Amino acid sequence: MFPLPMFTPDQVARVCENLEETGDIERLGRFLWSLPAAVPGSAGEALTRHESVMRARALVAFHGGNFEGLYQILQSHRFTRESHAKLQDLWLDAHYREAERLRGRPLGPVEKYRIRKKFPLPRTIWDGEQKTHCFKERTRSLLREWYLQDPYPNPSRKRHLAQATGLTPTQVGNWFKNRRQRDRAASAKNRMQQDHSHLPSGSSPDGSLQDRRHHSHLLPPSPRHLGSPEASDCSTENERRGTGASTPEISVSSDSEFES
Repeated sequence: MFPLPMFTPDQVARVCENLEETGDIERLGRFLWSLPAAVPGSAGEALTRHESVMRARALVAFHGGNFEGLYQILQSHRFTRESHAKLQDLWLDAHYREAERLRGRPLGPVEKYRIRKKFPLPRTIWDGEQKTHCFKERTRSLLREWYLQDPYPNPSRKRHLAQATGLTPTQVGNWFKNRRQRDRAASAKNRMQQDHSHLPSGSSPDGSLQDRRHHSHLLPPSPRHLGSPEASDCSTENERRGTGASTPEISVSSDSEFES
């Protein structure tokens, strides 16, 4: 633990800002752990009045998977508008991750929309401004160009892209993640279509129904169906039912590239 006289609250805040800017969350966490506890009336309590310190604690809680601690920080301290965008992303992304953990799979755009409705932004990090989940065309074009070069950007490139687009590193990371999911879904759909196109004409993957129809003239007719009007009506009805049946389509959902 750092000796208290070495750091004033303002100095602690500046250290937190510098470490946050470099993206060194592990070092930021160690620094926060070394600070005195926020006991009422102590010097540690004064740190809770510094937004940079509280924002740093929120970041460390998020990256450490301590989402309950993150929610408590975001709801107990009123942040200025300059911090809103980043903290809103932490709030939403934490709820997305909790939902994905429960479902065991990534969320789609509709599911993310429902999460946002279920867990609205607290007024401590939102002053009523409308939050958009779509990026401008220039931003999307720049993200696409970088995606073609590297679909898995490292933290340094994410920060560089965030500065170039005006987004947060979290938004950039989410865009790349959603775009990769879209591409995987499209590739799976194309493979499925190619597999069907390679099948012989009039055949199905298992070949069972078509084979029975193809060789039906080789089967002996049933005696009770011979020359019977009832047999004719029954056969016609079955054919009508057979031709009228539809195979349910398999839809492949994909995340929108605009989802943040």
